[in-house]
Amino acid sequence: MPNAPRTCKAALLKAYRQPLAVEDVPLPQELEPGAMLVKNDASSICGSDMHAWENPPPASMGIAVTLPVVPGHEMMGRIADLGTVKTDSLGRPLKEGDRIIWSPGVCGRCFWCTVAKRPSLCPNRRYFGVSSVKNYPYLTGAFAEYTYVFPGCGLVKVPDAVKDHWASAASCALRSVVHAFERLGTLREPEIVIVQGAGPIGLFATAMAARSGAAKVITIGAPADRLEVAKKWGADYTISVDVPHAQRVEQVRALTDGLGADLVIEGSGARTAFTEGIELVRRGGRYLVIGQVGPDAVTFLPANVVGKELDIIGSLSGNVSDYYKALCFLENNRERYDFDAMFPNRYRLGDIDKAFVAMHELRDIKPVIVYGN
Repeated sequence: MPNAPRTCKAALLKAYRQPLAVEDVPLPQELEPGAMLVKNDASSICGSDMHAWENPPPASMGIAVTLPVVPGHEMMGRIADLGTVKTDSLGRPLKEGDRIIWSPGVCGRCFWCTVAKRPSLCPNRRYFGVSSVKNYPYLTGAFAEYTYVFPGCGLVKVPDAVKDHWASAASCALRSVVHAFERLGTLREPEIVIVQGAGPIGLFATAMAARSGAAKVITIGAPADRLEVAKKWGADYTISVDVPHAQRVEQVRALTDGLGADLVIEGSGARTAFTEGIELVRRGGRYLVIGQVGPDAVTFLPANVVGKELDIIGSLSGNVSDYYKALCFLENNRERYDFDAMFPNRYRLGDIDKAFVAMHELRDIKPVIVYGN
């Protein structure tokens, strides 16, 4: 990269549950074949970033973290150095300065990539926000001025009509919902859908359920301002999670003729959400689980799964096709939904700890770190 700086600013996680340290980190001066360097425009904070700040990921996720790291995995930027890359994953020509989002790198050679056609389960996946900043290529997380994009990552150009911070959220929160709906298949009209959670996953799931033809969408969450966004994004009814559990269940029964929901979508990540979701779904219904990536174990009665003949569908991350469809959803629905309502505030990199606190205290739905002037 001509006239490239030798270092850039990055926020580092050096110890769990400790403030992030903004320091100078080397820029990789050489790229592997198929890799590129991107100058970030926007990095948004994901709910799983909060989990990653507190604890290493559960062993079941198959992700190993080596501190210190540049955390984060939700970002959008402009190509600073193309390396040997010529096109995005759809075959569209790329040039320096183009806005893109990208998926984790996959090997393309394992059973999951080639036979099962489930690259989100690739055991060789190269994730962002997990590799030590001490080792080449150094900048492998979202919260930095530059990010190194691994070979094998899916690449998608961002449409002109999609704002930077929308595209950043599309690279994780929205693509996770898109992928989950792909795993689910079509809605079986007239289905009543419950969405657990009014954070980014829950709100995007609310919007997608409404656009997919749900007969009725009920969003459960808090605080009240997020439930107002849910109403504007397609929820027919909202229920506050601040009311007692028994009262929430009673309200759901009243809205579903006593049957429960045809489909429940778990998008909150809350420890108690899974067991409640099993209770809220009707006999013969489906339970789509997206948000349960934390380390907490829960106890539930498997006989409820058998007795109700439930279909439980887990969904992890997303594939490059989901990134593309997420951008299309934003572009095609930008007049219908005020996507800016999810992103009330911007933060500089030096204020990233304030952004984490704002998300933890539920003051921001999705904080955004911005760079440049």
